[in-house]
Amino acid sequence: MNSYLADIDRQAEEMFLRLVKQMAEMEGVTEQLKADNQIEWVGRMNNIRNRAMEIVNTELIYTV
Repeated sequence: MNSYLADIDRQAEEMFLRLVKQMAEMEGVTEQLKADNQIEWVGRMNNIRNRAMEIVNTELIYTV
């Protein structure tokens, strides 16, 4: 059981990181934006991370 849960955790983490990276690229959330306007960058990244977590939970965690 522990190895199964560890595998699900690893998959969830990989999926989350991949989604955050893809969404940030698609939405133009860059290091340049971070340098120019940190508050805007934080807000947009928080939004992206929340959406990515919801996708991971829906597609991977809640369906197991």
